[in-house]
Amino acid sequence: MTLTSANPTRQTADALVVAVASSPDGPRVVGADWLPSETAAQVRDLAGVLGITGAADEVRRLPAAAALAARTVVLTGLGDLPAGAAPDAEALRRAAGAALREVTGVRTVAVALPAEDAEQVAAVVEGALLGAYAYTRYRSGEKAADTAPAAEITVLTPRARDKAASRAVARAEVLAAAVHGVRDLVNAAPNDLFPAAFADAAKAAVKDAGVRSLKVTVLDEKALAAGGYGGILGVGQGSARPPRLVKVAYAPSRPAAKVALVGKGITFDSGGISIKPAAGMDAMKSDMAGAAAVLHTVVAAARLELPVAVTGWLCLAENMPSGTAQRPSDVLTIRGGKTVEVLNTDAEGRLVMADGLVAAVEEKPDVVLDIATLTGAQLVALGPRVSAVMGDDATRTEVVDAAGAAGESFWPMPLPADLRAGLKSKVADLANIGDRFGGMLTAGIFLQEFVGSTPWAHLDIAGPAFNEKAPFGYTPAGGTGVGVRTMLALIEARAAR
Repeated sequence: MTLTSANPTRQTADALVVAVASSPDGPRVVGADWLPSETAAQVRDLAGVLGITGAADEVRRLPAAAALAARTVVLTGLGDLPAGAAPDAEALRRAAGAALREVTGVRTVAVALPAEDAEQVAAVVEGALLGAYAYTRYRSGEKAADTAPAAEITVLTPRARDKAASRAVARAEVLAAAVHGVRDLVNAAPNDLFPAAFADAAKAAVKDAGVRSLKVTVLDEKALAAGGYGGILGVGQGSARPPRLVKVAYAPSRPAAKVALVGKGITFDSGGISIKPAAGMDAMKSDMAGAAAVLHTVVAAARLELPVAVTGWLCLAENMPSGTAQRPSDVLTIRGGKTVEVLNTDAEGRLVMADGLVAAVEEKPDVVLDIATLTGAQLVALGPRVSAVMGDDATRTEVVDAAGAAGESFWPMPLPADLRAGLKSKVADLANIGDRFGGMLTAGIFLQEFVGSTPWAHLDIAGPAFNEKAPFGYTPAGGTGVGVRTMLALIEARAAR
């Protein structure tokens, strides 16, 4: 990724990306006053002939005019934009991402979207890097080459020499690497990514970061038993591949704040004895997206050298049915002594998260966030693109504000006290499921039992973590990396206080 203030018409590249907005008078080229009038007219005419509207996520490739050094022109939609108005950061992020996602199998791309100030530069760079992603681990030969993203991206901006713009590029590169790291983990096949393999991936990520104040600790099944982590052990006991708890800690000197992150890491969720339907079970390789987001958020905070201590807890297990699996009516003892009656083994995420939350709270952080693909009820309530956030009012609002700044969609949800009665157990301190209705909220209430008075928010990303439909904007099919940008924005806001 580089910035340049060179004339876009002279930019040699395989593709030159230009923004187009929708308007009542038809598609309108935006921020391309540098185009020769004849070339601009050709673009407008071709747009009209080809039915290009400038809608968000619309990407079309055209042959470049003779006046341009680039081989092709890529028109990317900004959506509705009144004449004279500047596009907002998310519109730029999405337009750049959609273009780079579509332009594959080429080496060089020049992006000439509006980038007049540091905020716009940051949005364009971030979107382009997020869109330039492909998962090719299991592809071979030409198929891998054809889907590979551009190797070199140049963003054209008059602010190319500004220090603020350079800082924005550096941050965007770290952020995109974190999101891509999450996507890679989520997209990995579960026969390759099991709890011990995930722990090894965490070690590799920490080593690659090269930050001395970033450390990783792995608890195996023996250490989990000695530490009283009954939830993780109970969920993992049905698998031939035992569970792990991974602690990733970034500890800068004299931190301004102390943040704990807890992530659900079910590397495959069959449902256990309460087995899931076969249809769609393949997507359950994504049930570790919360742990992946936690890992790479901590690594990104370390790479950015933020003055905030950040500790991540990755609660890793494989939920399988077998002769050793936990049964409905088993009682587990969570770390700290609270007991849980397991009424449904497919409500396993909250069991591993309970252990992680207790461990996180024991270290007395200023705030704890947990993130998990926790409930199908999240999808029912908010759909596949909007995540839910629950918790105490102040922390919940802090998460929503951070999500807004980052460009992610998190919707605040309540924790109604009356739903707590549904978690009563006849034999234990509480049951792992409640009434049918309000399942997402009941799961949040269950987790609330393990945080005490610590400021806390629960992020349910069940739908948005894994895109089972067509790609959009900078979001590919498969793993999305949702949550990283929000959690990092919250940490950065705490650092700036």
